[in-house]
Formats: sequence, structure tokens, C-alpha cells
Amino acid sequence: MLTDLRKAAARVDAKTPVTRDRALDGLRALALLAVPLGHWMLGGLTLDAGGGLHNASPLSSLGFLAPLSWVLQMLGVFFLVGGHSSVKSLERARAKGSSTAAWLRGRCARLLRPVLGVAAVWAGLIPLLRGLGVPEDTVHTGTVLVVQPLWYIGVYLGLTALTPYCVAAGRRLGGWAAAPLLAVVAVVDLLRYGPWAEAMPSWLGLLNLLPGWMFAYQLGTSWAQGRIGRAGARALLLGGAALFATLLLAFHYPASMVGVPGQDRTNSHPPSLLVLALAAFQCGAAMLLRERLGRLLRRPLLWLPVVAVNLSAMTIFCWHQTAMFTAGTLGSLLGSVPGLTTAPDSPGWALARLAWIPVLGALLTVIARYTRRFDGPWASRGWKAVAGAGAALFTVYALGVV
Repeated sequence: MLTDLRKAAARVDAKTPVTRDRALDGLRALALLAVPLGHWMLGGLTLDAGGGLHNASPLSSLGFLAPLSWVLQMLGVFFLVGGHSSVKSLERARAKGSSTAAWLRGRCARLLRPVLGVAAVWAGLIPLLRGLGVPEDTVHTGTVLVVQPLWYIGVYLGLTALTPYCVAAGRRLGGWAAAPLLAVVAVVDLLRYGPWAEAMPSWLGLLNLLPGWMFAYQLGTSWAQGRIGRAGARALLLGGAALFATLLLAFHYPASMVGVPGQDRTNSHPPSLLVLALAAFQCGAAMLLRERLGRLLRRPLLWLPVVAVNLSAMTIFCWHQTAMFTAGTLGSLLGSVPGLTTAPDSPGWALARLAWIPVLGALLTVIARYTRRFDGPWASRGWKAVAGAGAALFTVYALGVV
């Protein structure tokens, strides 16, 4: 078996263009895998008396897991690589004579096809689950799980559309192009968390949505333009770490990078200054490790899983919550299953959930085998119409639930 794996790795390695930036692919794969791991470790399910499943957060009871969110919340790296890749992709498109609008349409299609696919399938799953007698609460929970990560696609589409602006800002301001975005988030946080917070409107935090998530994307754009060197990367690493520690210890920002039920403040929806501090640290580390990671991934056995993850990127992103829902629903038939359908309120739950991770990964692999077809171009217009109608139905249902 090991011999076959080595042969497969050698074939993939031989087919990889010499110009391929393996380090960027490695960073993308790492950030991508952090998404399912984060949701699987920091999201729980509980079973009510009627057999219905409900979402529950282990962070409500297990505060010691909060530092885990610092590692698993790698959107900073994902947006960094996304900004870098978009710039290079746009440059290649323009070199071939393609317009920015045509390039953007292509990028949008690649992102939206898998989303339409998962929404259309779930539009059919909902009546099927009801027909099989699955409790309505469980169906609602599954819908929330599926919708939960899809906000990222909308944000990423918006940032992709702003790539020409980011390129212009990088030319003008170089590595400092992301600094105004950091400043905006800092001012908004000062207004909504300062002594005058009670006088501020509740929607004020929404002003952080664009600059908060654009920060790392702009860093990636400037990086691709060669405007951030090792000195700038070190400044991001050390400055991000110092700002993170200051906000956490002196200004008492919530420790978790994801929302915790019952807390009146959250770092992620919308992003707070703590999110940008973590992103700066992660981006600086990624830039500094790029060359070393690139050399490491010259080894075929290490390069093979990176290629596999990148080829299935959108499938993993769109379907990993369905894998957890599948395991939870099957587990609910057995009653209280430690780490799966029991309350996430003890260290024992965390250990049991850790043991379930390989099972969830195996389920996702099986699901991905049949759903990867949504990632590529759809040849049939009939299927496009069916998928569009199904996605619309699921969206209407999800809006009523979420």
C-alpha cells in the first residue's frame, strides 16, 4: 500500500508545473482544513427528550477551549492567500487579453456552483428527512449547520470584486495599504465598546464587516505585488502578537474567536480588532514561512495531500457540516452518544469529540466522492435549472429558520 502511495505521489509531483507556488497551496490547504476542524471541535449537538438535535457550544462551559479557536480560526491566512491568488489570476487573465469583468464572472462561477449544489441537495433532503420521521428540530439544526459557513462565500465574492481596488491601493501605499482598514475597525471598536457605548446605535458594528475581512485580503494583494518583504512580515508577526495580547489582557476582549451563546460581545460577527490582530500575526508567520514550506512540499508524499485538499476545497467547505449532521442524526437513534449527542459541558466531551474527528473525516470523504461533481462546469442546462430552483427553495426555508 505504501508503495502504491509513493507511486501516486510521484505521478502527481511529476505533473506539477515547476512554476507552481507550492507554499501558497500548502497555506490554503492548512487554512481550509482548519474550517471543518474548527466547526467539529467547537460545535456540539444535544439531544432533547423528543429525540431532536440542537446546536450547542462547548465554549459556553469549557472556557479552556478558547485558545483552540486562535489556532483553528485561520481566516486571516485564507484571505491572505486569496488576495495573493486573485492578483496573480487577474494578471494572467489580462495578459491573455481577457477583461476584468470576464475574469470576475469566471471566479464567481467557480465559487457559486458548489454552493448551488449543496443548497439544491438540501432542498430535496428536507422533505425526505421529514418523510423518514426525523424530528423537525433536527431538520432545523441541519439547516443551520449547512448555512453557518456559507456567509464566507458572500464575503469572498465581495472581496474578489474589489481586487482591482486592492491592487491600486497596493501600488499607492505598498505594505501600508491595509493600515486604513485596521484604523477603521479600531475606531468602530472604540465607539461600540468605550464609555459612550450605550449611546451608540446597535448597527454600528456592521461597519467593521468590509474593512475587518478585507484586511488580510489587502495584505495578500500587497504581498503578491512584492510590496511586503521579510521586514514587513516580521512587523506583522510581532505587532499582531503585541496587539492581540494587549486587547485580551488590558481591554478584556472575549477570548474566543468565535461566538459563544450567552455572551453579549463577539469577535467574529462582525469582526473585532482582535480578529485583525490575530490575522496580522498569522499573515506575518505565513509570509516568513513561505520559502521553508515551499521546500518542504517538494517532497512528493507531503505534496500529495495538499493537492488533494486543494482540488476538493469547495467540496470540503460546503459539505463538512453535512458530515457532522449525518453522524449526529445517526447517533441520535442510539440516544446519548458521548462526544456526539451529549451536552458539550465537560472535558470528557472534548476527549470523546476528538475521537470522533476521524469518523467525521471519513464521512466527509464518502460525501465528497459524490458531491465533487458540483465543483466543475455543469454541461446540462436542465440540471442548472433544477439546481437553481432547488437552491431558491432551500434559501427561502433557511431564511425562515436561521
